[in-house]
Amino acid sequence: MAKTIVVKQIGSPIRRPADQRATLIGLGLNKMHKTRELEDTPSVRGMVNKIPHMVKIIEERD
Repeated sequence: MAKTIVVKQIGSPIRRPADQRATLIGLGLNKMHKTRELEDTPSVRGMVNKIPHMVKIIEERD
């Protein structure tokens, strides 16, 4: 099984640059306090690191 991470949106995309909003949508998040379980890949980690003020890693699963 692949490793996964649980990501939660903690910030609003209102008044943010378009690329940050697009990154949020790319992660499958679009509403406050929504969570997603995503595969732990370098591309997903890069997306999370690009917008650390808007998302939070809640849990890392094996």
